[in-house]
Amino acid sequence: MNLKHTLILILAAIACSTGYAGTIDEVFRHDEITIDLWPDGFPNSNGIDYNDPGIDRSRHLNPQMHVYTVKDERPTKAVILCPGGAYGGLAITHEGYMWRPFFEREKVATIVLAYRLPCDHHDVPASDVYQAMRLVKKHAAEWNIDPDQIGIMGFSAGGHLASTVATHAPADVRPAFQILFYPVISMKDGLTHWWSRRNLLGEKQPQELLTLYSNELQVTKDTPRAYIIHADDDGDVPVLNSVLYYEALQRNRVPSVLYVVPSGGHGFGIKGSFKYHELMLNTLSDWLHTF
Repeated sequence: MNLKHTLILILAAIACSTGYAGTIDEVFRHDEITIDLWPDGFPNSNGIDYNDPGIDRSRHLNPQMHVYTVKDERPTKAVILCPGGAYGGLAITHEGYMWRPFFEREKVATIVLAYRLPCDHHDVPASDVYQAMRLVKKHAAEWNIDPDQIGIMGFSAGGHLASTVATHAPADVRPAFQILFYPVISMKDGLTHWWSRRNLLGEKQPQELLTLYSNELQVTKDTPRAYIIHADDDGDVPVLNSVLYYEALQRNRVPSVLYVVPSGGHGFGIKGSFKYHELMLNTLSDWLHTF
């Protein structure tokens, strides 16, 4: 059984258990475009040999992007999705592939990113996102994508990656917008998610890296507009991560919205069992059409 067949079975189980409205055919169709991020070799290493047949494929996916384009009269927005997983895995189903039907209805191209995990090499995940951005821009005309409307979306540790790219990226690969779900933002004690920080920065974490990757401290007027949602009862990533980031965006006059819902815990993604699922989809849809 190959990886995609396994994922189809997983998605079917999730759909049954959560009340997700989409169908498996909507999520996996034959028009997927899969592109290796680094066919000519990696510019940096996390110490993982992706050609090793013994590699743990439940954690280390081949660094690729899975592209789902949208047919429309005009070039469309696109969003690069960065699944979460504490920088130790990728929740690529409900924080990746299952978003495709929603964005297709919104006329937004979906790019699900299987990025390399840091394994204590903090520069690796962001370099994969930058490369994905370059590749989407390179193929923008071919894929009917507006090269000036490519955004990024991240969940949990993937939200930290997305906010890192939003606040650190050079101008040529800076996203046009960011969508953050229950994001890890800060590396500070009492705020951060311990495992995400440990997996990103290693056991010994220099203060300069803790500051560099506390993204609430890195916002500028050039940071892209943001949609943020977080549950008040999140027991893994304190909601203050999103609040402090939103405050920094506001101080720098970056257009942004923050929805703090009363309950939902952590990791709800696009699961239909999330109490505020419809509110989340409706507000995100409205926000996407404001620019």
